[in-house]
Amino acid sequence: MRVDLNGESRELPEDSTVADAVSATGASEIERGIAVAVEGEVVPRAEWEDRVLADGESVEVVRAVQGG
Repeated sequence: MRVDLNGESRELPEDSTVADAVSATGASEIERGIAVAVEGEVVPRAEWEDRVLADGESVEVVRAVQGG
């Protein structure tokens, strides 16, 4: 299946979850400061393993960083 992951078209296995998409970006799902939105709607971390992605969905995985 194809999804738009952080602005790039990416191929993921069928039945991939939000947690799989996080892993595909190189981030760890246990890492703090990670947020995910699917189709512009934030997905709570507790739902990452259960939220199955659909072909063509847009997924944004963002990492909060400190800086000044």
